[in-house]
Amino acid sequence: MSATMGGAGALRGARRGGEFVLQVALTLLGLLAVTFFIGRVVPIDPVLAVVGDQAPRDVYEAVRAELGLDQPLWMQFWLYVQKMAVGDFGTSLVTNRPVLDDIARVFPATLELATIATIIGVVLGVPMGIAGAVYQDRWPDQLVRVIGLVGYSVPIFWLGIMGLLVFYGILGWVSGPGRLGVFFEGIVDPVTGVILIDAAIAGEWEVFWNAVSHVVLPAAVLGYFSIAYIARMTRSFMLDQLSQEYVITARAKGLSEARIIWVHALKNISVQLITVIALSYARLLEGAVLTETVFAWPGLGRYLTTALLAADMNAVLGGTLVVGAVFVGLNLLSDALYKLMDPRAR
Repeated sequence: MSATMGGAGALRGARRGGEFVLQVALTLLGLLAVTFFIGRVVPIDPVLAVVGDQAPRDVYEAVRAELGLDQPLWMQFWLYVQKMAVGDFGTSLVTNRPVLDDIARVFPATLELATIATIIGVVLGVPMGIAGAVYQDRWPDQLVRVIGLVGYSVPIFWLGIMGLLVFYGILGWVSGPGRLGVFFEGIVDPVTGVILIDAAIAGEWEVFWNAVSHVVLPAAVLGYFSIAYIARMTRSFMLDQLSQEYVITARAKGLSEARIIWVHALKNISVQLITVIALSYARLLEGAVLTETVFAWPGLGRYLTTALLAADMNAVLGGTLVVGAVFVGLNLLSDALYKLMDPRAR
């Protein structure tokens, strides 16, 4: 009997695993299709981007054939999928290096910035949202609403420029644009690509604190956007929970208000918060373009901007694909955490 039940459980697990792999494969295939057709509809000739507009006709045709652009569209898509499957994103016209190598070099900088910004958003945004719900329509709630409204309304590039003017130019509390000071460049050998981790591994604490002084302002600016979103959603979720009957029952039984809010109500909104935080993190990873440009942060957003201005479509499509894959990955991770924390979703 137990062997039969064990076999049924294994079969069910294998089926779920197969469905998960199929879901991921179809999602990535859809992402490939979107990036491929974006590359075909933009008004940029990839052949001219390679040979220039003064190239002879025979050279133009030779390069066009070499890129596979003389093939039917379905064949071009099939060749594109084959290349992406083996990690061949092509060569960047700007850096003259494989796009995958460029992305491996710049993505850790974006990951570092977005991760710190998300930590700031969670550490400050969740308590602010809870305070807004607990003190609904009183001054803490009004303050949270104003902070959220400003976070949504103020353009992030303007906030970054004002931050540089005040905290770097006038007060001198933080370092200026860039990821490290000039004198600290090249001291630490990259291991993970995340300069804070690499400096700590190497024991180069001067480099570490210099990196902290550079990252704190752009992360705070980016994190402010995250705070506004997370605080707003947390307030909404918590307001719904505080009106539930179990909260009234807990109060009638004499449980402390802090236990009701921080243990029972917060636990019930944790699943929703995971989704909100995961989406916020993904948006920061894909939407740090303006922040990276203002702070001269050598990340993926700045790389994509430079590539787009230079009509470097291999780099643009490769970067877009990576951002999309990260977005899909974070959504799948949030789904997995959702099932882990809520048995009803299994």
